[in-house]
Amino acid sequence: MQTHQTAPPTAAAGILCILVGMLSLTISDAIAKWLGGMYSPPQILFLRCAIALPFVAAVVVAMGGKLALRTRHPGIHLLRGAINVVSASAFYGSLRYLPFAEATAISYAAPLCVTLLSVLVLKERVDAMRWAVIALGFVGVLFIVRPGASGFQPAALLPLVTAVLYAAMMISARFIGPGESFLTMAFYIVAGQLVCSAAVLPWFWRTPDPTHWPFFAGVALFSTAGLSLITQAFRIAPASVVAPFDYTGLIWATLLGWIFWRETPDVLTSVGAVIIVGAGLSIILRVSMQGDGKTS
Repeated sequence: MQTHQTAPPTAAAGILCILVGMLSLTISDAIAKWLGGMYSPPQILFLRCAIALPFVAAVVVAMGGKLALRTRHPGIHLLRGAINVVSASAFYGSLRYLPFAEATAISYAAPLCVTLLSVLVLKERVDAMRWAVIALGFVGVLFIVRPGASGFQPAALLPLVTAVLYAAMMISARFIGPGESFLTMAFYIVAGQLVCSAAVLPWFWRTPDPTHWPFFAGVALFSTAGLSLITQAFRIAPASVVAPFDYTGLIWATLLGWIFWRETPDVLTSVGAVIIVGAGLSIILRVSMQGDGKTS
């Protein structure tokens, strides 16, 4: 009798979680792009965090108890919050001037930046093959940004700033150590963003139109749901299985950009996006193989 192998239920559930999670995050970004025509990025981020934090706190307490709200690293959490505020503000700012898919594609250089910073900051060793993949990925970024070309937009550098700072935030988590639970980190990344965005809010605040509050709530709802689902995906399935599906966000961004703004990526942007995704997938595959002991 012929048998067919099927993916383990945990893998299938993990893939479903990350697919829906990436769609949720992309919807949140799309709403933020629309709000960005009227409000500043720090204000959008502040209201996103202010609306989301009570729900995040409730989930953290329900799953980990009140002790999960305690931390021994408030300074690092505050620093990570500040980095995230600048990172998210740069991305939201880029959405004012760039097509949705283009900004999203450039921000996907983040895995390449994580690898690069792990060498510069953590002194990790990277082999020649991975250096080549990093270089290839940034060639893809150049295809999209096109510095020096007549069509170059300075705003295209903003999602690249997002990628670098996102990588810095990921690297900074290594200084917290394994003694702090994920629930604690999840709470303080939102709390840190709220505090740091509130610090600059007086310079950017504009009283929201009452009809816009549901959209601010939508940004908070979809971003929180997206991050929660993506986290759950990595909890219940191997990272090597679910990580490649992170790039489906680019598909959603292209689709939503076309539906709402009639944006269609040009040839060079499409080629650059393919190169960035290919480089990112190569790094994920290589890390996975090293974790399995299949390569050195």
